[in-house]
Amino acid sequence: MTRFFRNVLTVAVVLLVSVCCVFSQSIVEKSTGKYVGKTIILHSNDVHGAIEGYAQMAQLRSDFMNEGANVIVVDNGDFSQGTLYVNSTEGRNAVKMMNLAGYDIVCIGNHEFDFGVDNLKSEFDDAEFYVLNTNLFLEDGSPMFSGYKTIDISDEITLGFFALDTPETKTKTKPSLVAEIIIPAEEDLFALARKSVDYLRNDEGSDLVICVGHLGIDPSSFPNTSDNLMRNVDGIDFLIDGHSHSVFSGYEGLPMQQTGTRFAYIGVIIIDNATGAIEDYYLADCKEIAYDETVLAAAKEIEAEADTVLSEPFARTLVALNGERNPNRSGETNLGDLIADAMLWDILKDPSAIKVPKERIVAIENGGGIRASLAAGDITKLDVETVLPFINTLTVVYVSGHDLLEALEASTFCTPDTIGGFPQIAGMNITINTTVQYDANPEPYKGSSYHGPASLKRVTINDVNGQPFDIDAVYAVVTNDFCSLGGDTYFVLGSAADRFDTGFLLNEVVQSYITDGLGGVIDEQYAQPKGRITIIK
Repeated sequence: MTRFFRNVLTVAVVLLVSVCCVFSQSIVEKSTGKYVGKTIILHSNDVHGAIEGYAQMAQLRSDFMNEGANVIVVDNGDFSQGTLYVNSTEGRNAVKMMNLAGYDIVCIGNHEFDFGVDNLKSEFDDAEFYVLNTNLFLEDGSPMFSGYKTIDISDEITLGFFALDTPETKTKTKPSLVAEIIIPAEEDLFALARKSVDYLRNDEGSDLVICVGHLGIDPSSFPNTSDNLMRNVDGIDFLIDGHSHSVFSGYEGLPMQQTGTRFAYIGVIIIDNATGAIEDYYLADCKEIAYDETVLAAAKEIEAEADTVLSEPFARTLVALNGERNPNRSGETNLGDLIADAMLWDILKDPSAIKVPKERIVAIENGGGIRASLAAGDITKLDVETVLPFINTLTVVYVSGHDLLEALEASTFCTPDTIGGFPQIAGMNITINTTVQYDANPEPYKGSSYHGPASLKRVTINDVNGQPFDIDAVYAVVTNDFCSLGGDTYFVLGSAADRFDTGFLLNEVVQSYITDGLGGVIDEQYAQPKGRITIIK
């Protein structure tokens, strides 16, 4: 029976202790009843298609239940997208695996919107868990999902959950997909959280209020970060976090926890049913957790179907290509260079289709779009789709030199801190001076949580294809459709009137570049970043 509601709840729990430890391969060899009278909350976040990890969640859940615990399983969003295993069914395989693993409450993340709002509404038709969100609204003000959930863990103690998605959803998925969605931010977000706490405490009688937040702690997400929410909203006993792929158990003295990404860890929170006190919380290292055989078999069946099609090598690389979150979100990488080169190469196959001379064509790939590394050796299509899992198409946007510079300035405003919009580039050479303070406009970009630059003084474009940069000239920016529509920090590209979408998938463009442009071999020319970006610290 489906327990899907049209608004999502977040879990509130009081954290009294901050402990980080490793869970054993299996909790018990023989049941001791150690957790009788306890409620255990297990949580994951940013799974991004790592479906075998659900078998570990199922096993950990069973272990605790076998020891007498009441177990609640929670996810903090970004499970619908990330690998072919879930992308191919627009998230439904993730829902299938979460049903098998025994999830109870699930929060919406920004990447749940990657396949469109209509898909998001139908994706959970077969869900056996509650889907919660408290701050996603349609244009008429109606909530998209159910906002709250209470669970009685004893005759005396009630847990109340509410859920918050990051306001960055407006720019961290294709803006066109969420154009009609309203997501309160900053003070409006805090006010909504206060209202939620009050409702759960006073109307629903919750003893513990838990926020399930897909907010994160990245400096680029401020002020809509989980820690800032906790500092501005009283009454949240515990915040289970996601979005920034961070690993922490307790954060700067705040009762918060996040497990990284792709089941690096599983979060554990232990509550006493008699008193409602949070007795302990920690991260269980998934390297030490066994797999539920039934759930693992289901995951492997899904993987086998996809891998058969995409696992044949089509090329090879002589060098390892760095796709890690940091440095791709904070500096130039050899993989970023390769992808940007592929974008530029594809367009330059027919430069007559572009309105400007080829000397004024550049490419930008946002670092947040690069999701995995490539090891030296054979390359399969599955490898490339894992690096570039988003269903992005190659797009050309015409902008002035000033707007190009603004896009680069806005997308490096917090460098050297990481930011998803960090530009991996081709066709130009730039310098970012991080010793100069970013001059932010007081108001954010329209429909965005990012503040554009009031002046352009951190980034210098040294040259474009070997020619002097002209701030008044028109440039063709080859990018992905996400950035072209104003995603991440690229609002200025989304505002451009002149553009066209080639319709070619970015991962297929990269595959073609490797086979046709490089002869099927990525050689030493990509052993290191090519020196296109200089960062002054």
